[in-house]
Amino acid sequence: MLAKGSFPWIFTSITVGVTSLLAYLIYNIPYTGKLALLAICITVFFLFFFRDPEREIKEHEDYMLSPADGKIVDIRDRKICIFMNFQNVHVNRAPITGKVRTIEHKKGGYIPAFCKDSCRNERSHTLIETKHGIVEVIQIAGTVTRRIVSYVREGEHMAQGQRFGMIRFGSRVDVTIPENFKIIAQKGDRVLAGETVIARIR
Repeated sequence: MLAKGSFPWIFTSITVGVTSLLAYLIYNIPYTGKLALLAICITVFFLFFFRDPEREIKEHEDYMLSPADGKIVDIRDRKICIFMNFQNVHVNRAPITGKVRTIEHKKGGYIPAFCKDSCRNERSHTLIETKHGIVEVIQIAGTVTRRIVSYVREGEHMAQGQRFGMIRFGSRVDVTIPENFKIIAQKGDRVLAGETVIARIR
């Protein structure tokens, strides 16, 4: 399965590849062979990057799930920071069941997302109203990223593990943990969105 919104990217690279290959084979136009090869490589990369595998989500009110694939690079002030590199699935999932209260997009820079100063980067704040209080999930753009995509709207109900958005080409996701939950994840842990338990209710 491919991520929502990925079709235009993949379609464009395939179109360029096919057109360039035909131009090379039929008209022998200079450099079109190399362009076709490049487009094929980019298409393969897009198919890998935009993958969105199905996952078995086990919903439970007593724990929170990771909102993103990647590595936990920091835990501070009841906030867990997860860095996603190119090899990770970039579709993000709801860490807990609740209602989307607000989605706020903020413009900013594009320094590496694993840096502490990346709080100045372009980002999207999603506030989820849950029975345990407000849970904030922040999608932060990285060095190459120029697009944060949201799959949900304000006022919608989200089930735990539901896809709610993605960030393109390297990024970070931060999630706040309510006071009545104990954080069980540790810095350095590798986590999977919708599968890895990062906190349990006290």
